[in-house]
Amino acid sequence: MTISRRQFIVASGLSAGFALATIPVSAQTIKTDSEGLIAGEVKIPVDKQEIPAYRAMPSTGQNFPVILVVQEIFGVHEHIQDVCRRLARLGYMAIATELFARQGDVTKLSNIEEIRKIVSQVPDRQVFTDLDATVNWAGKSKGNIDRLGITGFCWGGRIVWLYSAYNPKVKAGVAWYGRLVGESTALTPKHPIDIGSELKTPILGLYGGADTGIPNLTVEQMQKALKANNQKSEIILYPDTPHAFFADYRPSYREKEAKDGWQRLQAWFKDSI
Repeated sequence: MTISRRQFIVASGLSAGFALATIPVSAQTIKTDSEGLIAGEVKIPVDKQEIPAYRAMPSTGQNFPVILVVQEIFGVHEHIQDVCRRLARLGYMAIATELFARQGDVTKLSNIEEIRKIVSQVPDRQVFTDLDATVNWAGKSKGNIDRLGITGFCWGGRIVWLYSAYNPKVKAGVAWYGRLVGESTALTPKHPIDIGSELKTPILGLYGGADTGIPNLTVEQMQKALKANNQKSEIILYPDTPHAFFADYRPSYREKEAKDGWQRLQAWFKDSI
């Protein structure tokens, strides 16, 4: 079904809170206020349409280094928006674009299988061009795209690897527990393991040793692929740590490993972009 421009925009507003499938949220949930920041929804022009994004940056200054923040399967909900605010407090322009906007609003779904059905329809090529449009928008909106980084979580962690290989402007990336292997399809023709040996951009991978969805063997395979051609990239495998250990709003959150990963992210971007 073809949707009109008006229908597209109406269907594409950002969630004002947490995705329905993630409620109730944990008492450990981190809340970063927006004092001293410009933070909120913006519209990114793409293919004569507009897709929503959450942008956060310092309220004073300009020419900020840009960090693309790529969502989990739950969309650009409150947690991802909070990550943007955390990065803005470090002096970055952080932008999380709703990359599922054309396929559906996953934040309003409570059934994880329904969410996966929507996410499985999102082509990698569409993601790349939407991120390209986001970079272009950032460059016209006080962002310095010559200092471009990317970070992402779960579904977004996979995209960090792939987009960094696709766009040579990316100076550094941090991938949080993104899937490394998978079936080659028309929508997802390649996976991180397929581009590991040719990747030039320094990527920090942060993975859990007890992640039931990402076997340690695949992490080791990726480490070997990177060593073949990319001495700057690194993968940290936290022992006895589950998937989504950075997600402070979920039971999977592990404070020690999350804080360590966040410190590593800060150092990685500081050194590379």
